[in-house]
Amino acid sequence: MSSRSVYLICYDVSCPHRLRQVHQFLLGYKTGGQKSFFECWLTSQELRTVRVRLAELIDQTEDRVHIFQLDPRMKPDCFGIAVTMAVNTPFIVI
Repeated sequence: MSSRSVYLICYDVSCPHRLRQVHQFLLGYKTGGQKSFFECWLTSQELRTVRVRLAELIDQTEDRVHIFQLDPRMKPDCFGIAVTMAVNTPFIVI
């Protein structure tokens, strides 16, 4: 079993059609987030798949995607109704 690491994937896509494609694709990997910021727990193979597919979906001259690996040991600051997902919270990636 491969271990998972937490990533924050952020995107800014200028074309509504491509934006919808990127959003729909990332819904299959996200465990949290909102709008164009998704928290994803990925294996190294899933990360490779995400990178390749996002590169195919976006226009390299107009769109932006950032993938940040986060340190799961750090506690996030949550305000308002924001909640954090514990490392051991079960989830399914389909």
